[in-house]
Formats: sequence, structure tokens, C-alpha cells
Amino acid sequence: MSEAAGPPEAARPLLIYDRDCAFCIYWARYWERLTGERVDYRPYQEVAARYPQVPLAEFQRAAQYIGIGGRRAGGAQASFLTLSHAPGKGVWLWLYRRVPGFAAVSELTYTFIAAHRSAFHRISLCLWGKDYAPPQYDLVAALFLRLLGLIYLCAFVSFGVQARGLIGSHGILPLQELVDAVSAAVGAKRFFVMPMLFWVNASDLAIQAVCWVGASLSVLLFLDRLPRLCLLLLYVLYLSLLYGGQDFMTFQWDTFLLETGFLALLMSYTQRPGIWLLRWLLFRFLFMSGMVKLLSGDPSWRNLTALSYHFLTQPLPTPLAWYAARLPARLLKFGTAAMFFIELIVPFLIFCPRRVRFFAAFGILLLQTCILLTGNYNWFNLQCMLLCLLLFDDAAVQGLLPQRLRRFLRRRPAPRLARPAAKVFVAALAGLIVCCSLVQMDARFGGDPPALARMLEELVEPFHVVNGYGLFAVMTTQRDEIVLEGSNDGVEWREYEFRYKPGDVSRRPRWNIPHQPRLDWQMWFAALDDPRRLGWFQRFLRRVLQNEPSVMELMARNPFPDKPPTYVRARFYDYTYSSAAQKAQGIWWDRRLLGLYFPEARLKVE
Repeated sequence: MSEAAGPPEAARPLLIYDRDCAFCIYWARYWERLTGERVDYRPYQEVAARYPQVPLAEFQRAAQYIGIGGRRAGGAQASFLTLSHAPGKGVWLWLYRRVPGFAAVSELTYTFIAAHRSAFHRISLCLWGKDYAPPQYDLVAALFLRLLGLIYLCAFVSFGVQARGLIGSHGILPLQELVDAVSAAVGAKRFFVMPMLFWVNASDLAIQAVCWVGASLSVLLFLDRLPRLCLLLLYVLYLSLLYGGQDFMTFQWDTFLLETGFLALLMSYTQRPGIWLLRWLLFRFLFMSGMVKLLSGDPSWRNLTALSYHFLTQPLPTPLAWYAARLPARLLKFGTAAMFFIELIVPFLIFCPRRVRFFAAFGILLLQTCILLTGNYNWFNLQCMLLCLLLFDDAAVQGLLPQRLRRFLRRRPAPRLARPAAKVFVAALAGLIVCCSLVQMDARFGGDPPALARMLEELVEPFHVVNGYGLFAVMTTQRDEIVLEGSNDGVEWREYEFRYKPGDVSRRPRWNIPHQPRLDWQMWFAALDDPRRLGWFQRFLRRVLQNEPSVMELMARNPFPDKPPTYVRARFYDYTYSSAAQKAQGIWWDRRLLGLYFPEARLKVE
């Protein structure tokens, strides 16, 4: 609707609404909270006499906006003019004036809603609540950053207690060897190809320093001390571990943590854009996890039988997985269908109105809780659940928190407002992140992104601020386990025991959340691969033949504590859960020998 001449100039813009319309009152009250004192709000029943040139039917038909210059507009245009006085809401007026067709569609939509005000008032109450106010996220953001500090703490400590055996100078994959090899191969490009602090020093002391300095910074973040500096340093340190950890740091939760930490850093500067980027991350993680299952063509996902295998074949099941695997087939099919609903449909609700977002959050929390109870996935599910916190606002969260905790969180000083230059920089980064993530999703769906977009994605890729996600694309239907054995004479063989993965059939599956036992996880993946292609596995066997203390610390039982064995070998077993009768006798697993995974090996005599 075009603007028309009006009465004499007013001190402030004025929005005139119908006080007999509950829908009009509802949104006028909300907009008043958005715009503050920049706009006046009055019902036409009080001020219509001041504007005799406006027919009464116009006031009854649509809201009217009276500008400072006396110009008048009604309908959707009046709404957008009013919102343009609220910070960050001017985009709607820009779209109305600049985008072809947007104004016409907006006015048609406004006319339809105005003709059904009672129905849309009920919808508003359902979607946004009775007394809807502009959402605030100060409490939510403060709690999110503190809990993210705990997630970082779990990650750094977990790797720190294993680092010597995994990448130490006498570990399975010594970091110094990687540094020397890459330096010789790519020269100065190494700083961009693998951005990490270990180019300066790759000693055991440096590895431990990165882990424990990271743990200390995590505690500082939890305590809300220098959060921006902590977030930046935590990102740099964990990125270094990602590259330094080599085969033992190739898991999606490692890049998931990096991306979450980087976006949290942006959120600490500009809250709303940061929250939207973190919601976008949660959407991508869930939606792509669902899509890869469908795109893989795996029949167990298509016919909804995947959960009939999952509780048995997942890497490190919890004790509850034994019981879950015995659930009725129909219930497991229903669970698979529910998982698809939560991963493929619910993510779109993340961008919906307030109460719909709450529904999405509860659905995701339910899925992650079920996964957490039946499988050991370190801090992974906890981090995903933490991202759900950002689907709520302060009004929703504060009622769930103890009063003392609310006061404690509110005592934090208000973050300094970002300077305009910082806002522009964050906006540019946000645009780059969204662009690169769309490129990755397009490529995953078989598309052909433009060359420039692919180039941008390749430039960003080494820093892992944008990552591809998609878990359990193909469901394993059989649990093949590698059992490591040692012998002094080649006749009598003794089994090594890992800390968490199945071995002794009488040992109950263990809980290890939020710890990530990376050797145990790699042994699960090794069972799906050819050992001749796994350089780390052969190096592991060499360390076992040497009885290397740092590596043996990663094991639960070393049958040769005093003197290393002369031979080692790896045998392949098919593991299944025991029957109820066997479990009553303390036996959790049943296993059947399949053959040899890796033949007898011994150290070469130098």
C-alpha cells in the first residue's frame, strides 16, 4: 500500500490498532517492547478523532502507521515501518520496498490474517505463549559458555591421559615423525595445510602442555574468566591436537567441538548472529546424519531394521545396550522411524516460532538421551544436548534453574558491545560459514557447486570452522572383534585385554562417558578394514612386542608385565550378546572364532 498524506507532524511515529481485536493487541504489545519509546501505540478508539481524513473503516480494516512527517501507511507496510524502528528488524521494510513481488504477497497475507484474526490469535498463543516478549538470551548464553567449558575440559583431559601412548615419542604414531615428514614434503605450506602449534615444538612436553593448558583454559571458561580469550586459545589448542593426533583424532565429534567452539567465540561478540549460527550447526549435524543414512542405500535403514543390529554392533555399548538389543522387533522398528523423524523433520523446527523450537529441543534431547544410555560416545551427546539449550530463551530457562544459580549467572558483567568493525567482521565470517556449509551439503547431495564456492570452501577447510557431518551411514550387521594375543613359544598364547572394548566374555560392558578411549575406538574400525592398509595397527603391534610402557598403559591387562612376548598375533571373533540364561551366570558375550586377522609377528633382530 502506498503512503498517503496525513495530519500535522507528530513528535514520534504512531501505530494505531484496534483494541477490540485480541490479535491486534497481542502483536501491538510485542512490537511496543521491540521498539521501546521510538514509536507510540494507541487504539483507534482513542485517537481516530484526531485523523478525520482517515475513514473509520480503514482503522477497522488494518493497523495504521503515522510517520513523523504526517505520512500514513496501512496494512503490511504499516507493520514493516513500525518494525523498522526496532534494532535489526529493518530488513523487512527493505524487502518490502526493494524485492519485486514481496509487497504484493505481504499485503495479501496481511489481508488474509486480518480476515481471520480470532483464529490467528489462538495460533499466536499456541506458538509464542500468552505474554510474548522479545526473547532475551543473556542467561542462556552465559550458561552455554560455562557448560561448553566443561565439554572442552572433558576433551582435553581425555586426550591428555592417552597422549603419550598415542602420539608421544615412544607412542604408536610419534608426532615428531609426522612433523618431519610433512616439513620435508610441503615445506612452508605446512603452516596452512596443517595449522597447529606443534610446528614450533613436537616434544612430549609440548604435547602435554597443549593438553593441560587446554584443560586449564576450559576451567577458566567455566568460571567465566576472560571468556573470549579462552575460547580463542581453546580453538587453537584443539585444532593443534586434531592434526597432531593423526589417526586417533579423525572422529566427527572432534571437528564438531572445534566448530562449536569457534561459533561460540563469535557469539561472545555478537550474541544473536552467534546463536543463529549455532542453531544452523545443530540443524546441519542432525539433518545430514539422517540424510546420509538414506543416501547410502543401506537396506537396514530403508526397511527400519537398523536398530535390530545397532545395539550389538556399535563401537562401545553400555550395559543397557544388552537389554535394548532384546526389545521386540516392532518396537525397534518404531525407534528407527522415530529417529528418522527427529533427524529429518525436527531440525526444520529449529527455525520456527518459540514453542515449536521447544518441541524440537525436547525431541532432540530425547534422541540424544537414548543414545547416551545405550552407547559410549564420550562427550558427543552431551555437546549436542548443550546446543539444544540455545533453542530456549531466558524466560523458558530461568524457571528451571535454582534461584541461587540464576543469581550467580546474572552476576557476570554485561559483555562489552562489539565495535562496528567487529560486527562487520563477524557478519562476513557468518556469511562465509553459511556459504561453505551450503557448498558441503550440496556436494554431499551429489550437486556441483560453483567453482568460486568450492574454492572458498577449500580455503576454509584446514581450519575446520565448517565441517561435514553424517553418522552411521551404513549399519554394520555383525560384530567382529580383534583379540590380541602374545606368546613366548608360539604354542601357548595369552590374551591382552583392552580397557573398554569387548574381550573377556564375562566382563560387563563398561561406562566411559565422557572419556574417549581412542585406541579402543580404532580397534573397532580396524575390524572393518584390511590390516595391511592400517599403518598405525602394525606400529601398535611393534610397541606391544617392545612392552612399551606408555602404550601398555592404554590396555586393561598386559599378560607379559615383566618381559615382552616373542610373538604377537591378532585373531578375529564374531561376538554376540549372551542369552538370558548365560547372563544370569555372569556371561555377557558369546563369541565364535572366525580366523586370523593378523599373522604371527615378531621384532626383527637388528
